[in-house]
Amino acid sequence: MNPASADEAGTIDSHDATPATTRPRNRPDSIETLAAKIPVEMQEAWLPRLYRERILTIRTRSHTLPVPKHRDQVEIQFTLLGVELKVGRRRVLCPDLATARYLAIFARVGCAAVAVPYDITKISLLADEMESAWQRALLLVEHHAKNRSRNVRSRVRSLLVGAMRREIEQAGAGAAIPQFNQNTKQRRPRV
Repeated sequence: MNPASADEAGTIDSHDATPATTRPRNRPDSIETLAAKIPVEMQEAWLPRLYRERILTIRTRSHTLPVPKHRDQVEIQFTLLGVELKVGRRRVLCPDLATARYLAIFARVGCAAVAVPYDITKISLLADEMESAWQRALLLVEHHAKNRSRNVRSRVRSLLVGAMRREIEQAGAGAAIPQFNQNTKQRRPRV
């Protein structure tokens, strides 16, 4: 039997050692791989990194939050008493909208305790950065899993949120009361 007739018969060619049935297929990335791509892509905009580098480096106070069962259960409400953050069925009174926006991000991630900047003038800018990082992470989930099912996108999102929560909890919530500079005496020393 000549080599040409052997190829036509469906046997393995000597030049190609792997049969067609065992060639590697172009499989889609696993859920864990998709979730691991996002922090690498975000770099400085990764939410836990912003928390460690921008928030924990300044003077902060610790704040506890109720943990929602679902991330959709976090909303900001305007009432006659002021701005409230509604997490599940519980309400947290906030001094202003910027603080409510800031705390809403961490409530969506599921953090029970976070550090809040003591200087209220910095909270608005930090809330903007944190919200854009949160939205970018969600958009990257949709981008990387665009041809996948809703279930896969949901699982990638939950893995990503879980990774964020673990990193933020490892960084800690800071001290309950910020440290103050105690040398405030204004008297002149006697000579």
